[in-house]
Amino acid sequence: MMRGSGNHLAERHLWFVVGVAISSFAIALMARSNLGVGAISCVSFVLAEKSGASFGMLTFVVNMSFIVAQIALLRRDFKPIQLLQVVVNIIFSSLIDVSGAILAPLPIDTLPAQAAALAVGCLLLALGVAIEVAPNVILVPGEGIVRAINAVAQKPFGTCKAAFDTSLVAVAVVLGIVLCGRIVGVGVGTVVSAVTVGRIVNVLNRRLPLLHHISGLTRTSAGAPEEAL
Repeated sequence: MMRGSGNHLAERHLWFVVGVAISSFAIALMARSNLGVGAISCVSFVLAEKSGASFGMLTFVVNMSFIVAQIALLRRDFKPIQLLQVVVNIIFSSLIDVSGAILAPLPIDTLPAQAAALAVGCLLLALGVAIEVAPNVILVPGEGIVRAINAVAQKPFGTCKAAFDTSLVAVAVVLGIVLCGRIVGVGVGTVVSAVTVGRIVNVLNRRLPLLHHISGLTRTSAGAPEEAL
């Protein structure tokens, strides 16, 4: 019997949702720092600033465009199970707004407080991403689009990720100047998160026993990793 089947499958999905919740809180906290959001969120942030709609709502819209782009790029290779990314997107985007409402009363208006919010946000984002990935279940839209580009372009995943993130930042800068007359959402926090989050994820994957436990849920009785669902 597969270790990853049955009750382990339910636990894997539970951990995935926990990771999504942590990531959404981290993104809201980084936004609250006013030092710049991560590359994956900067376009949503600019559009929210201009339209007056919530950050979570515009995150949902942008992520839906990522899902549509995956379908267009992969065509028949797009696995129907990945349509569950829509459900993930609803949860993720809603939790960004909930987290933003929770954080709103906090006095994060001095540079030390902003720096602390950014640092904690990066740490939490790394933890959330690590927990999302460890169960090997549904892709989040931001990862799914990069994997689709990787599959079509036949370039290394890291190269595709770097190019995609750079493109998002460039689009956000242009949109900010055109729509708001200034650069919005892109700042030192964008650079710090780009440089640190991936490295922190690597450290957590090596050092955090919880992640070893979650990853172990994806192993069959023979020790091989189960295919992502």
